[in-house]
Amino acid sequence: MDTHMIVEMVGYFSSLLVLVSFLMPSVIKLRIVNSIGSLIFAVYATIIQSYPTALMNLCLVGINMYYLHKLLKSPKSYDVICEEPESAGMRYFLNYYAEDIRKFFPDFRPGGTAADAAYIVVHDTAPAGVLLGKRRADGSLEIALDYTTPQYRDCSVGRYLYGELGGQGVTKLAFPNAPAGHEDYLKKVGFVKENGVYERKI
Repeated sequence: MDTHMIVEMVGYFSSLLVLVSFLMPSVIKLRIVNSIGSLIFAVYATIIQSYPTALMNLCLVGINMYYLHKLLKSPKSYDVICEEPESAGMRYFLNYYAEDIRKFFPDFRPGGTAADAAYIVVHDTAPAGVLLGKRRADGSLEIALDYTTPQYRDCSVGRYLYGELGGQGVTKLAFPNAPAGHEDYLKKVGFVKENGVYERKI
């Protein structure tokens, strides 16, 4: 493979990264991938001596970094709504995100959890996440579903909600049947696995 072909492949790869970034539902992931693609494209443009293109892509990297800094440093303002598990609002949320929920919680079935506690987290009136669970006599809450919408998957929804549950009389969270794909998230937000069950004290 000659040098010219390698340079061209770098150009195609960087263009692909920029395009793929716009398919990402998370704004944070979009800006990260877009920055990587723009930076590689700037290198490619420099190699082929297209300096205006290189400058433009470096400016895009700078813009992405600026807004990433704002996104990561600015605290999000959330509110939590206590709902009935079978309320119209909860059913609408679960139906609307049903396909995405199945990706992360394949065994979850609305109405099949015996949940008696439900919470919806909103950000500027937009739904950001939902938690369904069953209260135990010892003050703990057994989680059946802990789902966050794609736009808010930076762990901030969970941390906010878990902090608010103490005011609802919840002393501990337990997730006995956590899907394998959800375990990394649980560890990030403070859950510890004991006897096969992920638990977190409030």
